[in-house]
Amino acid sequence: MELWTRRKFFVSSVVGGALAGAGRLFGRGLEIGETANAGIANGGAVAGSARPVMISSANGVNALGRGMEILKAGGDTLEAAVAAVTIVEDDPNDDSVGYGGLPNEEGVVELDASVMHGPTRRAGSVASVQKIKNVARLAKTVMERTNHVMIVGDGARRFGVAEGFEEMNLLTEHSRKIWLAWKAKTSFNWRPGIDSPEWKEYMAQLFDGDAEKIAYAEQRIAHPITGTINCLAVNAKGEVSGTTTTSGLSWKIPGRVGDSPIIGAGLYVDGDVGGAGSTGKGEENIKISGGHTIVEMMRKGMKPVDACLEALGRVARNYNGDKKKLATFHLFFYAVNKDGEYGSASLWKNTYARPKPARFGVHDGTEARLEICKPFFDEIGGDE
Repeated sequence: MELWTRRKFFVSSVVGGALAGAGRLFGRGLEIGETANAGIANGGAVAGSARPVMISSANGVNALGRGMEILKAGGDTLEAAVAAVTIVEDDPNDDSVGYGGLPNEEGVVELDASVMHGPTRRAGSVASVQKIKNVARLAKTVMERTNHVMIVGDGARRFGVAEGFEEMNLLTEHSRKIWLAWKAKTSFNWRPGIDSPEWKEYMAQLFDGDAEKIAYAEQRIAHPITGTINCLAVNAKGEVSGTTTTSGLSWKIPGRVGDSPIIGAGLYVDGDVGGAGSTGKGEENIKISGGHTIVEMMRKGMKPVDACLEALGRVARNYNGDKKKLATFHLFFYAVNKDGEYGSASLWKNTYARPKPARFGVHDGTEARLEICKPFFDEIGGDE
């Protein structure tokens, strides 16, 4: 049986030291990448960015407009962030979060989410939630309606039902077929027998001969995704909030929880400073408390993109800079400060769909667009 990988510096606390230290440790400088847009540096906006602004992982870019509408109307920053990701959670054609997210190894969709509200310094979180698609709003409800911060498993589901959330089957036909294909690829008992059609014929039958769907399914099988959206919002007054929502690592062991619902890892907001979040392999981020690390680096004066690179440096340091080990996963960080400066950095220069560059979403009040993340390693990597 083939083995399939899962989805896949500490240096000075000042910018110069971080860049120089990383260069010494790994034999390379961090001055990498190309300008994404005129007047905008690779990985983040120039100093003095106007507010309001919203940023997200790339899969949330088309929903940022809804959040920006709320900010421009004087609405709350957390409501804006949650409204944006809810659009993607509702989309059955998006298998990264919410309805239609790819399931665990038993074919069950389990969702996680967290929220943080900068103005009131509150937080809410849910994990391993089944049958409720809008877990970002559920996490917000935990924050608003209880004196808890985190509720998990069936308790979170029952809490949601009590608060009026609708229960539903989150596994779409699209995701179910990809799960069945994964089962067939990884388990002898779930693949065609010696008297059955071969693998290609099986896949053709499963996806009605659609070559594009077959290629997509095989990519998801070979490289299990950590489908996640992080979204951060800053209003005209400099108030900051954020949310991270996910269907987690596809084909995971039931009950596995990554960084998305972990306050201080997948999301952290301090109203005095700014906010940060992540997507990618959550286990690696949890070990360095990435969200909190980035906000603390910004508190010390780092720009958002440099703070993201500092966090990635700490991840790399955990493996002594061993690129062979680091190349087995992806990790992306996003950050914004209360002045509206923003940035994003990726462990590798590419996204999951090689060789496309890693990007993140930005809405500066005029339009939503994708910008290029600043890579820690200026080379192709991840999921090897």
